[in-house]
Amino acid sequence: MKSQMREELGDVLWYLAVIAREFDLDLDDVAIASLGKNADRWKPTASEEIILDVGYPANEQLPRQGRFIFELKTLPDGRTASMVTLEGQSVGDPLTDASHIQDGYRFHDACHLAHAAVLGWSPVLRSLMKRKRRSNPAVDEAEDGGRAIAIEEGISALVFAYAADHDYLAGVQRLDHELLDTINRMVAHLEVSCHRIADWEKAILTGYEVWRTLNERGGGVVEFDMTRQSLKVV
Repeated sequence: MKSQMREELGDVLWYLAVIAREFDLDLDDVAIASLGKNADRWKPTASEEIILDVGYPANEQLPRQGRFIFELKTLPDGRTASMVTLEGQSVGDPLTDASHIQDGYRFHDACHLAHAAVLGWSPVLRSLMKRKRRSNPAVDEAEDGGRAIAIEEGISALVFAYAADHDYLAGVQRLDHELLDTINRMVAHLEVSCHRIADWEKAILTGYEVWRTLNERGGGVVEFDMTRQSLKVV
């Protein structure tokens, strides 16, 4: 059986060599490209390689660790909003679901925290925490400015719609390649494009694990650790 399989595989290799020669392709190059593609899809980037703001002043860096508190507050007009604080300081404005139905979108800042924890990237969180890299005007405009913020918010809305159709990713371990590829194309011109599709999958699943818990409990304390690419409700 083993010898027969070896013979069959030999035939397959011969066919591959013929096809490669026909299209002027080098099989070594094909193999290397395939390994790179597989790594992009299945192998997340190591935590020490995700941080994108090394070398900037401390007040322009995303936090490396912290405990973010999510609380529900009733606004003067009767609406319910989520408030996020870090060490007693507000992180952005109160968020409602901004919808005719209560679907928990008010807790979607958990997704921005996951982007920061897992990808080392979140122009939205930089803006909310006033940590834009103003010492470098070009980076401030292109990476931390309005367009980058809009792209991240667009990704959050896109993924939320996808999650809503998949039980908010409860029990999900793999995301559709089409979704991840769309995100990859959305960020192609940004610094975060150096990361892999596998990193985005990890960030999204991490964020929604936290989001589900916050939504079920009506808030909570979220422990953030970029050095470990960790985000969890404690």
